[in-house]
Amino acid sequence: MKTRFVLINTSHAGNVGAVARAMKTMGFDDLVLVAPRWPNVLRHEETIQRASGALDLLRQARIVAGLDQALDGISHLCATAMTARDFGPPTTTPRAHFETLLKKERPVHDSSAPAATRPTGVAFLFGSERFGMSNADVYRCHVTLSIPTQPGFGSLNLGAAVQVIAYEWRMALDGCGLAVPDGTPARHLADAVQVAGMLEHWEQALTQIGFLDPAAPKKLMPRLQQLFNRAQLAPEEIHILRGIAKAIIATAQANRQRPSPSSDET
Repeated sequence: MKTRFVLINTSHAGNVGAVARAMKTMGFDDLVLVAPRWPNVLRHEETIQRASGALDLLRQARIVAGLDQALDGISHLCATAMTARDFGPPTTTPRAHFETLLKKERPVHDSSAPAATRPTGVAFLFGSERFGMSNADVYRCHVTLSIPTQPGFGSLNLGAAVQVIAYEWRMALDGCGLAVPDGTPARHLADAVQVAGMLEHWEQALTQIGFLDPAAPKKLMPRLQQLFNRAQLAPEEIHILRGIAKAIIATAQANRQRPSPSSDET
């Protein structure tokens, strides 16, 4: 399964090297950095020293300006945080979540059962060393992973946190039957970029009909994000939902342009 590690606003070059090393030891090689503090962090001396043999992984790593650019081809997002967020996704341990997630991938022997749900890819998101992940980024995720630690001292170095997540994910992948048997079609999910585009379209539609006040949106959009995450939408369903949003906008605009009835007509 496609697996990506995404570092958001990383501030210490050495941590990038430590993450590359942690990933390589577990057999993962897809690393994306979102707006790191150092534009040349992949060539920074401290990064190279801490990578300790994972230079090939650094060479193919990507640096992007925003989170959307890091999520192409990814349909399941895992935030990493010490504490749960209000209105955010459910919080659980890595091992418990991976077991649940991969159960959806196991072979379906009953021909009358629905097709298996197959994420197009899984991404693990890690925030900055000082501030962690922003609420907005956490709200986009399907789950928040919390590594069990000593109460009162749960702070892990970024490289150590990636090592734990990568180990647990590797153990889960190698321990589960992931192949879907011939004749059982897999249901592929829309990726995070497609879901984000659909949500933006719905935000516009809901604003047009007055259901959403842009000046005081409260938590409507994060709640809808979690609703659609639970629905596990396919690309075809994204197209349907965007078509509905387009029709709502067109109808709202047409109604506003329609002349009011004159006094003679009333």
